[in-house]
Amino acid sequence: MNWIAKFTAAVGVALAMLAAGAASAKNVSVADFGAKGDGTTMNTQAIQHAIDAAAQGGGKVSFPAGTYLTGSIFVKTGVTLRLDKGVTLLGSQKLEDYPVMATRIAGIEMKWPAALVNIYEQERAAIEGEGTIDGDGKIFWDSYWNLRKEYEPRGLRWASDYDAKRPRLIQVFNSKHARIGGGLLLRRSGFWTLHICYSEDVTVDGVVIRNNEGGRGPSTDGIDIDSSRKILVQHADIAVNDDALCMKAGRDSDGQRVARPTEDVIVRDSVVRDAAAGITFGSETAGGFRNVEAHNIKVEGNVPVGILFKSAHTRGGFGENLRIHDFTMTNIPVVLRITMNWNPSYSYAKIPDEIKDYPPYWKVLATPVPREKGIAHFHDVKIWNIKATGATTAFEVSGYKEAPLQRFSLDNLDIQASKGGQLYDVKDWQFTKLKLAIASPVELEDADAVRGLPKESFIVRSPQPKEDPSKKSFEEQDKS
Repeated sequence: MNWIAKFTAAVGVALAMLAAGAASAKNVSVADFGAKGDGTTMNTQAIQHAIDAAAQGGGKVSFPAGTYLTGSIFVKTGVTLRLDKGVTLLGSQKLEDYPVMATRIAGIEMKWPAALVNIYEQERAAIEGEGTIDGDGKIFWDSYWNLRKEYEPRGLRWASDYDAKRPRLIQVFNSKHARIGGGLLLRRSGFWTLHICYSEDVTVDGVVIRNNEGGRGPSTDGIDIDSSRKILVQHADIAVNDDALCMKAGRDSDGQRVARPTEDVIVRDSVVRDAAAGITFGSETAGGFRNVEAHNIKVEGNVPVGILFKSAHTRGGFGENLRIHDFTMTNIPVVLRITMNWNPSYSYAKIPDEIKDYPPYWKVLATPVPREKGIAHFHDVKIWNIKATGATTAFEVSGYKEAPLQRFSLDNLDIQASKGGQLYDVKDWQFTKLKLAIASPVELEDADAVRGLPKESFIVRSPQPKEDPSKKSFEEQDKS
């Protein structure tokens, strides 16, 4: 039995155990603890008291229909937070309502405001139902953009994402056997929407994410799987303003210190409508990715890239045994992009000499990483059954000469694009059953590095000077 079959069987056993336990669990209504769904009463304590009561032996917390204003709440071991249709959890716009806690954020361990709804160091906890969790996040988006305006001229673009404290919508942190889904609508997150970090055996099944309502929130990722293992994500419908379905594993020196991979992950049967990419690996690659499969994903709408790998020469890490298949892309500009020098103004932290007083995590971010430890190594990647129509460019692939992107197998690709693009810094790439309708050929530096491209579909050129992404505007780098 392979790891996918074992994992699927384990998920089934875990769900059966949870269902059996639910038969004898207590049901608790937040109304019994004074919660009011009027949209204005602050309900944090009432909801938390209900959760704590249900945790005594395990149980379900329910809500009468209404809108419940709240700060951070923490779902405990054995508890299901049940949000039925007609129920909305509305996030407070006051940062003080989100207690600062130890976590990992954007690849480094630091203290950060808790999410609106948390499963933090728990087991067998769930957040389910057809209700809504609304972060009401525009006030946090605006605070970020205001800080960016101040920081960019000072050479501090890289610090903005860490200094502008913004609550995530849901975090599963250092937990096991968690469930999220059942038709939940997740909207207007202040920062990342669903962050699964240092966790194991987590199932996300049936979520709709809408973060571009009332504006386009910066870094409002959809689902981030971060140094976690045995994760299943399915039946997600995502519209966000950054990565939609994203694998992460730590940033630079701190990520290499932690050295926890993201592994044994399945992402399937989902649609991405608005995002930076359909599926993303990185840019936090330090701990590495192993045994990740993404399939049956539809990518359409305002999405610039279908399949995206991104890292930087200080990240480190690896990607191996990655399987991406059965993707349908409609009018997505770039089918496959691999960039190992992503967003320099964000990726490479340097504290200006004139600044002497700064938070400790700045020093962590600016800790040098030797080049031999900083370059990520991606190898043994399989991509198959990809249908892309209306693309601008088929391939935008660029690595490093000393660490070529190795042993990529691409089978049954049907791509219609204006340009072939380029495959640089690659080794042992194999194409089979390729249908490539392009107006201009794919550029290669080494014809021996790629097999299976029809002769008329590529040209070999001497290595060209690479464009320096640091010369692009901040906006252009963010979009890469």
